[in-house]
Amino acid sequence: MDRPNEGKGGYSHTGTPRLRVAQVAPLYERIPPKLYGGTERVVSYITEELVRRGHQVTLFASGDSQTGARLASGCPQSLRLAGKPELGAFLQLPMLSEVYEGAANRFDVIHSHIDYWSFPFARLTSVPTVATMHGRLDIEELHPVYARYRNVPLVSISDAQRAPLPLMNWVDTIYHGLPRDLLRFSPGPGKYLAFLGRISPEKRPDLAIEVARRVGIPLKIAAKVDAVDRDYFGTVIKPLLSPPDVEYIGEIGESEKSEFLGNALAFMFTIDWPEPFGLAMIEALACGTPVIARPCGSIPEIVRPGVTGFVASSVDEMVAAVGKIGELSRQECRTEFENRFTAEIMVDRYEQVYRQLIEPEQRKVFEKPKETYPSPTRMRSIRGVSESGS
Repeated sequence: MDRPNEGKGGYSHTGTPRLRVAQVAPLYERIPPKLYGGTERVVSYITEELVRRGHQVTLFASGDSQTGARLASGCPQSLRLAGKPELGAFLQLPMLSEVYEGAANRFDVIHSHIDYWSFPFARLTSVPTVATMHGRLDIEELHPVYARYRNVPLVSISDAQRAPLPLMNWVDTIYHGLPRDLLRFSPGPGKYLAFLGRISPEKRPDLAIEVARRVGIPLKIAAKVDAVDRDYFGTVIKPLLSPPDVEYIGEIGESEKSEFLGNALAFMFTIDWPEPFGLAMIEALACGTPVIARPCGSIPEIVRPGVTGFVASSVDEMVAAVGKIGELSRQECRTEFENRFTAEIMVDRYEQVYRQLIEPEQRKVFEKPKETYPSPTRMRSIRGVSESGS
């Protein structure tokens, strides 16, 4: 029986041989997420574009996910909204068993979005696995995990993201992309500054608040607060709120982003951590809204200073950038999105990676790494602490 995404014949809509692709998603949010969830949103964009092109796609995700692919449920409901996020690491294990058992008869390629959890399973089948790394990679205590599986093909979402792990088998850097018509272009010019995403110490919404107060322009904050960040929100951010000058409006969904971002004068990305990509930046560009961002992680790769926004380190520099935002073309921001950050461009690149891994001469043999990162014991000794803690 044909499934909705299978089409007819052995070729995709692009005229290339049709592939059987497994997409393996985190279980924390549904695909696509109802509210916050950058990784899950990208998984959805990749999956639906592959389906549109005629590939046979199986999506391993939470049972409340919505997709044109065949859905293989790893749990009945996404775990964060069910109030059980701590179960994710455990429930991924039976889901991964389902992915890899008999994979050679079902898939041509397996595309994992759950970090290192798929690495040991990748060795159990001849079907190639490629893993897109969606998070930060600078946590040294985890480097021995990566070193043990150094030959697994990996995709980074920015060149900056991969810098802490240069010995890994990086096959490509592929920037995230959005469906071209997902968000509506707004010619602007906008009336407020916007902060979108997650409230946490590393996202530094307090800096966005300080900039807004310095320039006298209202700031609207649309963001989630994870359980681990509730104390930070309550003690640091909440006392700074003063609607309508500084207004917290909570999490917003996809359907609300065009209005929220499109009506903004600028998007404030005041981060203080090695940002792997920053999906909200290209969402802003899709709406025609320039970005003011601090130079952390991927930002120099995404923002073109003086064209699509400004890169500024200090509060004084960000205040100056807001003063120059009227010099930028909102149409140019939208054009940058269309030329670099659409789902079509992103999936073109992933299709190339899939086919390179499937071709026998391109395959890499899994073996124990000849070069490794420091072992946990070695890292402890470097820091002056022995195994026994003396």
